Amino acid sequence: MAETVIEVRGVRNQFGENVVHDGLDLDVFRGEVLGVVGGSGTGKSVLLRTIAGLQRPAAGQVRVLGTDVHEASEEKLAALGERIGVMFQDGALFSSLTVRENVEVPLGKIQELDPDVREALARLKISMAGLPWGAGEKYPSQLSGGMRKRAGLARALALDPEVVFLDEPTAGLDPIGAAAFDDLIRNLSRTLGLTVFLVTHDLDTLHAVCDRIAVLAEKRVLVTGTMEDMLDVDHPWVREYFHGPRARAAMTAIAPEDAKR
Repeated sequence: MAETVIEVRGVRNQFGENVVHDGLDLDVFRGEVLGVVGGSGTGKSVLLRTIAGLQRPAAGQVRVLGTDVHEASEEKLAALGERIGVMFQDGALFSSLTVRENVEVPLGKIQELDPDVREALARLKISMAGLPWGAGEKYPSQLSGGMRKRAGLARALALDPEVVFLDEPTAGLDPIGAAAFDDLIRNLSRTLGLTVFLVTHDLDTLHAVCDRIAVLAEKRVLVTGTMEDMLDVDHPWVREYFHGPRARAAMTAIAPEDAKR
């Protein structure tokens, strides 16, 4: 049996009278890439923030790597924070810091770390994210959208996390840039043994990267399974999403690549 590293039970999220999730359950297993999809307003990013401990649910329990993220002590939460990484949309970098300095921010939690070692580690993570060497000394405003996303990923990887949360990592990228980022995520997840919780609307990403998919609908996780499993789900939104022309195009484009691997 695969180890469960994220366990969500009975979560309810609401904003005023607007209930986004109600009785939501979800398991994420070690080493897998889970893609989370759903229609507009289903709370994909809200769920990510809830699991990552950035937003407290109105009800329910969330455990990540054995820690209750909304009830644990500050000491346990600090320890958990060193085992997870989060990449927000567009990187969410500090505009007044260079890319290297942004990546060094989480490394600053390690008080005994020599500054030279901290800088070297930051440069290593920048390289791992596929950025050129000189990008480390640039400011976010000097980078393209795709480079900012890679810089955000480098920061998420700074502390060698076991679990990484990615919020719409390919949104806004051109097809070539999105495909390159998909390859990066897949290669890093396999090389580093990462567990990846990935919010996306990109069908190409689902095909190229994800081991399983979780569909948000009707204020809960409606179904989880592989891409092939999704094709057999008899639900209007799922059927339209996974059987539509864009889905067929994605499947056609990915199939030859699968044959090569």
